Amino acid sequence: MNAVLETRGLSRKYGRRWALRECTLAIPSGRVVGLVGPNGAGKTTLLHLAVGLLAPTSGTILVLGHRPGDGPAQLSRVGFVAQDTPAYARLSVADHLRAGAWLNANWDRTLAGRRIDQLGIDPNQRAGALSGGQRAQLALTLAIAKRPELLILDEPVTSLDPLARREFLQGLMEAVAEHGLSVVLSSHLVADLERTCDYLVIVAASRVQLAGEVSELLASHHRLSGPRRDPRTLLPDQEVIEESHTDRQSMLLVKTAGPIQDPSWTVKPVSVEDLVLAYMKRGRPAGAAVPGLEVVR
Repeated sequence: MNAVLETRGLSRKYGRRWALRECTLAIPSGRVVGLVGPNGAGKTTLLHLAVGLLAPTSGTILVLGHRPGDGPAQLSRVGFVAQDTPAYARLSVADHLRAGAWLNANWDRTLAGRRIDQLGIDPNQRAGALSGGQRAQLALTLAIAKRPELLILDEPVTSLDPLARREFLQGLMEAVAEHGLSVVLSSHLVADLERTCDYLVIVAASRVQLAGEVSELLASHHRLSGPRRDPRTLLPDQEVIEESHTDRQSMLLVKTAGPIQDPSWTVKPVSVEDLVLAYMKRGRPAGAAVPGLEVVR
């Protein structure tokens, strides 16, 4: 497997607080990866480590087989859209494109100009006068036009209205299809992940809780309901991720490699939302409130 992002025991500490701890991942190439978790879980820290904005406290990270930010050649292979989709307010859209051409050896002038034209953005307009959706699209254009192999996006649509968010994601998927990009998309909007991602990484309490192909994760998890019973009586290969009980009934979310053959259980499939919420609960400290997650359709 060719990994676009590979970590071993990766950790980052701010003072006495661990923002990311013992992260071991191997994300295959050619995937659109959804990185999901509550605020403060470590998502932005992981992405900033991946683009070279931060250095690890311990452990290692390789991006496209090299250390992040290791010289101009490595930087040119990775596109990055930060959380606030930054732009220079006083510069025009055309100024941003000229800066992109000057800073990036592989800059695709035709792609950048065509995309701005298709979006209906006036090249002479200052970035500070753009709407939130237009500014996000400008940031995405700058990232794509450098012709990266890996595109990293840190919650780029969180502040956008539903239409602008959908247009941004549509443009992203068109770029993936056209240019064969690998993508890591951080978000806490589950519906966006369901529409765009084929690989899922769940981070909670500064640790990776789950990672894998979405289709395989959904196939290996089941929601069970039936007469109340002790979860410890399940087969050894049936791992209980989440459980709740009434006086008469038990409801479990389990992970297993094989089918559920016990006829006393009613078995239902799980959704991406089910997985995310269950593993976020599992990763929270004892006694802590359930962290927030938006399920926006």
